[in-house]
Amino acid sequence: MKILVVDDHPLIQQALAHALPALHGAIDVVAALDREQALTALARHPDCALVLLDLTLPGAHGLDLLAQLRRDFPLLPVVVLSATHDRATVGAAMAAGAQGYIAKTSTPDELLDAVRTVLEGGRSVTTRMASTAPRVGGIPGEALGLTHRQADVLRLLLQGKPNKLICRDLRLSEGTVKVHVSAILKALNVRSRAQAIAELSRRGVVIDGTSYADTH
Repeated sequence: MKILVVDDHPLIQQALAHALPALHGAIDVVAALDREQALTALARHPDCALVLLDLTLPGAHGLDLLAQLRRDFPLLPVVVLSATHDRATVGAAMAAGAQGYIAKTSTPDELLDAVRTVLEGGRSVTTRMASTAPRVGGIPGEALGLTHRQADVLRLLLQGKPNKLICRDLRLSEGTVKVHVSAILKALNVRSRAQAIAELSRRGVVIDGTSYADTH
């Protein structure tokens, strides 16, 4: 199994190369220091199972690369590994399609647990923001002023899915999905997906088992 690590700090690269094989003895860590190296590495190693992505990269913001990875490699899970873990940044990354977010202050065991969860098809946020928000069994549509169908759309939207995939998953027309998205943003009094996550975070909402609430 190959994991691509995109981080411009050699010490981080070395630490991850040492830690990740504890998941699986045959893990091969592929290193990239910036956006161009990351894309080249994926072209050379199309069998990469996961990307660990820092948000602070030379010449580009990690969120821009995340958006490109979601567009060009929609089935490749991406986990953000960053020293920045404020609510807005975590929300923006998850809204952009990251399957996980790991603070660089996390312990090695937390890192491995998060990577393992994502490799198994789950989502994980390993920061102080992810511990004690009230569980509400998904998105409570009524509490947010949404219909049941709008709550379904919001859940998929926050997984980073574009409208076309939401249409497919819910068997709705693209026009109907656009109407629902507009209604959702209006109900939350926000203008974008990233702002929607930040607002849900402020309210302490748990989405599909992942909490975005600030606990400090």
